[in-house]
Amino acid sequence: MNPWMTLLLAGLFEVGFTTALKMEQKNKNWFWVFLACAWISFGFLAEAIKAIPLGTAYAVWTGIGAVGTLLVGQIFFRDRLRPAQLALVGVMIAAMVGLKVTT
Repeated sequence: MNPWMTLLLAGLFEVGFTTALKMEQKNKNWFWVFLACAWISFGFLAEAIKAIPLGTAYAVWTGIGAVGTLLVGQIFFRDRLRPAQLALVGVMIAAMVGLKVTT
C-alpha cells in the first residue's frame, strides 16, 4: 500500500480513538473502541514511517487527527470554532499538504 495512504488511514483511526475517548465519558463500553482504534492507528503509523521520514509522518498524522477531531467536535458535539480558529485549521491543512509535496 502507498505509504501516504497508510498514513492517512493512521490519521483517520486517530480521529476514531479521540472520538471514542469522548464517547467513553458517557458509556464505558467505548473504551474497547478506543483501544482498537489506537492499536490500528499506531500500526498504520508504524508502517508509514518505513517509507516517510519520522518527523514528517508524525506531523501529518497529528495534523490529520487534529483537523478530523475538530470536524467531529463541530458536527457531532456542537463544538464552536471562531473564524480565527478556522483560519488556523486551514494553515494546518496547508502545512500538511506542503509536507507531502516536499517529501
